[in-house]
Amino acid sequence: MTLMNDLTGAPPGMTGRSLLLRLSMIGAVVAGTAGGFAYAGGWLSPGLLTPARIVDRFEAVNGPHPGFRRNHAKGLCVAGRFAANGAGARLSTATVFAPGQVTPVLGRVALAGGQPYAADAETTVRSLALQFRSPDGAEWRTGMNNIPVFPVRTPEAFYEQLRAAKPDPATGKPDPARMAAFFAAHPKSARAASLIKARTVTTGFADSTFWSLNAFRFVAADGTVRPVRWAFIPERTAAPETAGGTGSPDPNGLFDAFEAQLRQGPQRWHLVVTLGRAEDPTADATQPWPADREGVDVGTLTLTETMPEAPHTCRDVNFDPLVLPEGIAPSDDPLLSARSAAYAQSFTRRAGEAKAPSAVTAPIHGAAL
Repeated sequence: MTLMNDLTGAPPGMTGRSLLLRLSMIGAVVAGTAGGFAYAGGWLSPGLLTPARIVDRFEAVNGPHPGFRRNHAKGLCVAGRFAANGAGARLSTATVFAPGQVTPVLGRVALAGGQPYAADAETTVRSLALQFRSPDGAEWRTGMNNIPVFPVRTPEAFYEQLRAAKPDPATGKPDPARMAAFFAAHPKSARAASLIKARTVTTGFADSTFWSLNAFRFVAADGTVRPVRWAFIPERTAAPETAGGTGSPDPNGLFDAFEAQLRQGPQRWHLVVTLGRAEDPTADATQPWPADREGVDVGTLTLTETMPEAPHTCRDVNFDPLVLPEGIAPSDDPLLSARSAAYAQSFTRRAGEAKAPSAVTAPIHGAAL
């Protein structure tokens, strides 16, 4: 009994019945913990849509590209600052909006899709991801796209869309019949697709507007909570892309053009926060809010520097949309938690993989402020 007591940590004198009870309790705890991991991994629920299954589908659609993000794989790091004008202080307690506050920004411009070496195309969705780090240690991460609404409402619909939109090897384009079936089953996605198609596609990153797509909540100092969406609107005049595109043979044309523009001078966007009303949908990113909603310009983003993805740059940042400072809170949009979980899964996988050089190898450049 002494040896058994040493192995189990049981106090001397414990009876056999008491020891069995203790071992049963330990076993229950271990089994419960293992069950929790199994449930989280989807092992006990094969039909459950998990972050791993979403990332698996990205890999199935795009092929294996170790070391790269599973979506928005092709990108370029950027850096600069955000200068608050004070107008956001009445809406949110976040330090980033305090009057006169200037916050360093690390970010990334990228193209949607999981092909890190695909040639740039004007119609491919462009993204801008940003990481704000305030002096008080607060951090805000946000990822935005140059489309006014998101194509799907739920993670399940997104999973189905990935399969439907997988290019046919023979044509390089999605199967029209599969896409028609998807839209028939998801009429909200069909309406969102028409809005996305109708948008003005501009010539590049510098004249693109980037929308948050998902709704969030701003919390003011007096406790007022407002539903919000936001957009970064460029100071550069938006120039619509011509039907024929640039015609450039450069496979990295969009990135190279942006790097050249930044060499000429800083590129700026105004952060405009749209204030929603109680009747505006916060859990459906396929629906735009009415155009008459109040928009508040809360400050200016100035990008001054580009750098290729490498260690200790934006390559190693997970732009999780739920990394939020005090004063900004998530809404009830189900895509937010799904994005957060899938981003973490993608980050974990690529963190343990060998890193190949990015297709975008523009040298580091800084623009004069």
